[in-house]
Amino acid sequence: MALVPYEETAGVGLQKFHKPFATFSFANHTIQIRQDWRQLGVAAVVWDAAIVLSTYLEMGGVELRGCSAVELGAGTGLVGIVAALLATALKSLMRRPLLVYCLFLSQSHTVGAHVTITDRKVALEFLKSNVQANLPPHIQTKAVVKELTWGQNLGSFSPGEFDLILGADIIYLEETFTDLLQTLEHLCSDHSVILLACRIRYERDNNFLVMLARHFTVNKVHYDPEKDVHIYKAQKRNQREDL
Repeated sequence: MALVPYEETAGVGLQKFHKPFATFSFANHTIQIRQDWRQLGVAAVVWDAAIVLSTYLEMGGVELRGCSAVELGAGTGLVGIVAALLATALKSLMRRPLLVYCLFLSQSHTVGAHVTITDRKVALEFLKSNVQANLPPHIQTKAVVKELTWGQNLGSFSPGEFDLILGADIIYLEETFTDLLQTLEHLCSDHSVILLACRIRYERDNNFLVMLARHFTVNKVHYDPEKDVHIYKAQKRNQREDL
């Protein structure tokens, strides 16, 4: 679950988390995310890292159409929702002849990425409610909410199943780092791309990046100075690199 330390919520910043909804505009859609701080705490509010990662995806940081993507520790599901919307976007056909565009529009439910949006069991019903409320029916067929606790029951996912692995503010507890790393290794193929958005709050956050770099090539690809959020891209190391 996408948990972050409570210290950051002190003062004025806490007020936005007590609002029942947070509204955003991505992929030509208005997205209204339900929040539930009182019942689910930090896992059920939208953190800046999710906003920055969603913006990065919308900017075209990676190609989503036609790929299989998964969001880990999805929390409210914002990133996964944006990924699903972008995966079925019609950008490449907007300037094509009207007949071709309309034909594609009528068949758009058969095209694009498949997005799996995951979190622990306790958060799934809340997560599903946001996904169902914000994805049109034809896109919901391309998105699934699924339980995933890092390091557990990984056999329910095929090794190397996903082209793109997304995570926003999932580097939070040092005792979960080994399980998270194991999960990333299982879900990734040699060609998969991992995008992790985070604010570096503590030295332990850097410690995870060091752990990650032992198994993956890691590069910072984006930084939002206003929100102080970094995005790191990681890919499995080529065996030749380790020789």
